[in-house]
Amino acid sequence: MGSRDRWRDHPSSTAPVIGITTYLEPARMGVWDVRAAVLPEVYLDSVIAAGGIAVLLPPQPVSDEIVDRVLDSLDGLVLSGGADIDPGLYGQEPHEATAPPRDDRDAWERALITRAIARRMPFLGICRGAQMLNVALGGTLHQHLPEIVGSTKYQPAPAQFGPVDVEVTENSRLAEVLGQTASNLNVLCYHHQGIDRVADGLTVTAVSDDGVIEAVELGAVPFGIAVQWHPEQDAADRRLFEGLVRAAR
Repeated sequence: MGSRDRWRDHPSSTAPVIGITTYLEPARMGVWDVRAAVLPEVYLDSVIAAGGIAVLLPPQPVSDEIVDRVLDSLDGLVLSGGADIDPGLYGQEPHEATAPPRDDRDAWERALITRAIARRMPFLGICRGAQMLNVALGGTLHQHLPEIVGSTKYQPAPAQFGPVDVEVTENSRLAEVLGQTASNLNVLCYHHQGIDRVADGLTVTAVSDDGVIEAVELGAVPFGIAVQWHPEQDAADRRLFEGLVRAAR
């Protein structure tokens, strides 16, 4: 079934508009080899299948006026996964395993999440998005988890997601969204970094068996959840996206 078939019956007249941050990467398109704003289709599928309208938010120049104008047109926000965040934003020198910074994306997403929180807009952070939320609010990151946990299970190999068991905190917003199967989940991870010092205002709501933080939430907004795993990779489980779309309505 193609994308048009999957989206044909989408209730666009009543659906909330969900902005998704994108990468800015080298891309080949036919004879062209250029930098392009790109995002894996699974993010779009996840938002649309949950009942939202997906709008892409590529990195661009940042000002309060630009960010507010963008957020004025949205009902909810997804901070997507991607490259490592500049360690200078949380007061550290780069580890040898940390990728070169993407200053444009860091500045754009930091501004988006800060202003979204100020207006209490529902949001979902995914992998890098969880880390950006923590950094934007003053927290720090572990730059290379294998040195901390002695394992590469969170990023087993290039382009290979690692299945990880996580324990979800009872009575958290995350547990409420996930429902009866919340307490113990097997999720798909692809991250070599993770949250270290948790920013003020955030609550840890899921951890792995070796103590790595896998989810945080912000109680100051109606729906403010960020997970280290990749829920967009599981087409059979749209609960986090459905929770975001419900809140965005």
